[in-house]
Formats: sequence, structure tokens, C-alpha cells
Amino acid sequence: MTSIYQKVLGESFAKLHPKIQQRFGFDSTSGVASIGRGTMEHVWHGRWYTLPFLAIGTWRNIMFPQRGREVPFTIENYAYRDSFGRETVTWARTYHFPHKEKRFDATMIYSEQRGKIIDYLGTHQHLAVEIDMSAADNGGMRLKSGAQYFYEGKVGFRFPMLFSGVADVCEWYDDEAGKYRIDVRVSNKVFGPLFGYRGVFDVEYIAMEGREVPRHVKPVREEHRE
Repeated sequence: MTSIYQKVLGESFAKLHPKIQQRFGFDSTSGVASIGRGTMEHVWHGRWYTLPFLAIGTWRNIMFPQRGREVPFTIENYAYRDSFGRETVTWARTYHFPHKEKRFDATMIYSEQRGKIIDYLGTHQHLAVEIDMSAADNGGMRLKSGAQYFYEGKVGFRFPMLFSGVADVCEWYDDEAGKYRIDVRVSNKVFGPLFGYRGVFDVEYIAMEGREVPRHVKPVREEHRE
């Protein structure tokens, strides 16, 4: 089977650094999971008026109104088939701030309908975000968010970008340091920079033969609409 990221990148997947190919190249049949551990060198947020927006995101493990430097973190990537039979990859991030932990959860699928990766944000997959992916010049994976959709029960609508942000992400492998690096920036065209972080981490691949995907990385609710 081909991973959802190989499927969307096609021949461009070969332009990625071999370590990035390994990280984005496994699927539910590969028998492995990727666990990253490292340090967020800088976690930041925008001006004071962005704080209520970020605080709302904490209800569903999407964003949070914290700042910090040298913040330990983990990122858990498991591949599995969801209840609708879709190949799914978890992106469960935990930030270990002093005296508290914050989570940023997401699950990604490949949408045949849209021909893109769809990133379901949060614990209940209320927000579905189209993701454009490409190979960066440094051999990393570049992600940029596009249209966003809100789903709850029978309600479904395109989420107005005035009340959301556009994410620009690059993850790459630093050969000199022998580590992975990540840089994330989320901004709003009216309110400016909202949230972001940059960090460095190592990755361990664990065998999944005979093991279940942990419940804490999977969404509480799954949404069939893409």
C-alpha cells in the first residue's frame, strides 16, 4: 500500500530527504508507528486580541494561548483505518509546559473527492482543513492549509477565514545536527500572526504488530464529510 502522503505527492515524493520519506512513507499495513521527542525552541502567539481565539481552541485540543522556550514535546504518528475505512494518520502533539500540558490533536486522510490531504483538527473532527503539500527545497515536507469546513451533526458549512488562520508548515531533516526540525506559523489576513512554534526532535519507530493504536491519539468522534 502507498501512504497518503506518497499518494498526494506522486513522483515528487522522491525529492524528499530519505529520513522524511521514511517518516511520511508508512501506512496502516507497515506495522510501525513514529514517535518523536524533542524540544520546542520557541512557542509563540500573537497580540493580546488573539488570546480569546486561542483559548477557545483548547476546548478541543486545537490551539492554546501559551508561550515558552525550550519546551519539551512529543508527537505521535500512528497509521490506521478509521471507522469509514479511510487510511488515517494521527498527529497528536503534547507540549510539556511548566505545571501544565497542552495538546494539539489532528488526524489526516487522503480525500479521493478533493484529491488532497484533509486534516481534521481537534478531538471531535469538527474542523476539516484542505492541505496543499509539496517537497521543499531543503528536502523537507511543506504543508499549507487551504479551505476549511465546520461539521457538527447535520450542520456543515465552509468556515469563514476571517475567524480562522492559514498554517504554513515545514518539517525537514538536519543532516548536520542529525535531527528533525519543524517550523509552524499560523496567521490571519486581518489579525496577523496568531500562533506558531519551531523545534527540533528525534524519531523512534516502534513495532505495531499485535498492538492497538492508543485511544488517546484517536478522535472521540469521526466525521465522514471531507
